[in-house]
Amino acid sequence: MEFKDYYQTLGVKKTSSEKEIRSAYRKLARELHPDLNPKNKAAEQRFKDVNEAYDVLSDAEKRKKYDQLGSNWKKYDQWQKGGGGQAGQPFDFDDLFGGRTRTGGRGSTRTVTPEEAEQMFGGGSTFSDFFRTFFGGASGGGAATRGRACTTRRGQDLEQPVEVSLEEAFNGSTRVIQLTNEATGQVRKLEVKIPAGVADGSRVRVAGQGGPGVLGGTAGDLYLPVRITPSPTFSREGDDLWVKVPIALTTAALGGEVEVPTPRGSKLALRIPEETQDGRKFRLRGQGMPRLESPSERGDLYAEVHLQLPEKLSPRQRELFEELANHWC
Repeated sequence: MEFKDYYQTLGVKKTSSEKEIRSAYRKLARELHPDLNPKNKAAEQRFKDVNEAYDVLSDAEKRKKYDQLGSNWKKYDQWQKGGGGQAGQPFDFDDLFGGRTRTGGRGSTRTVTPEEAEQMFGGGSTFSDFFRTFFGGASGGGAATRGRACTTRRGQDLEQPVEVSLEEAFNGSTRVIQLTNEATGQVRKLEVKIPAGVADGSRVRVAGQGGPGVLGGTAGDLYLPVRITPSPTFSREGDDLWVKVPIALTTAALGGEVEVPTPRGSKLALRIPEETQDGRKFRLRGQGMPRLESPSERGDLYAEVHLQLPEKLSPRQRELFEELANHWC
């Protein structure tokens, strides 16, 4: 059996976010596109492998099954879609394991090596994990192969995307999430906390707030994929923030003080030295985004100053500028 490691194909980790997977795919797709690699069979095959990997890992449901069953997820998925899980039809494990059986005695038995088990169940999983996930915890007898739930089962994980502003990501915020139980139609509201320092593409986990468990099993988790809406004032690079600050021509020439806005809503005083050029950048240490894993630490805030000239000159201002022009060297 050939095991296809889709994560390795895209050059990402199993913990990579949807955004990281999408970025890796786009980069490889550009590099390997047949139009850029004419008559290159190796590049053509890699292009197909990359598209196959992305098709699975970009789909949350497919990715979940792949993580649990490895490259055999398709066979189980086809069995489920064919009604096997609901209609009580037996699941052909010889089909899942590639059809290699050892015949002996009154029937046939299946011998699976530890290496095969690791490949088939996603690395590190066991047979009991497999049956617990897909057959309600029963790993023996006809009940398991008929797909009947016999013991407790953990609830399904749920996802609910949220949008927050950069200022909310800086300060931390809350959202009220409305969840509907598909089985009963019951609606529940949940207030969740968005931690300070969260980044675009992050997934906030709310433990135990997913789907209910079966027969007393623990509830699943709720995941909140976060999108940061663009800010009209600040731009973000990692934990650092950038802001453009207008300064008067006289301040740039003679020096002075300007105010720099922060995502807190406050302003910081910044000393401008004389003869400051347009576009000069000033670093305000520790005034950037909180670090998600350590909120007491922060990135930096960079202020980029730009000259601001008066739109309408008074007669006296024009006179002074003309005088300055006559003495400019």
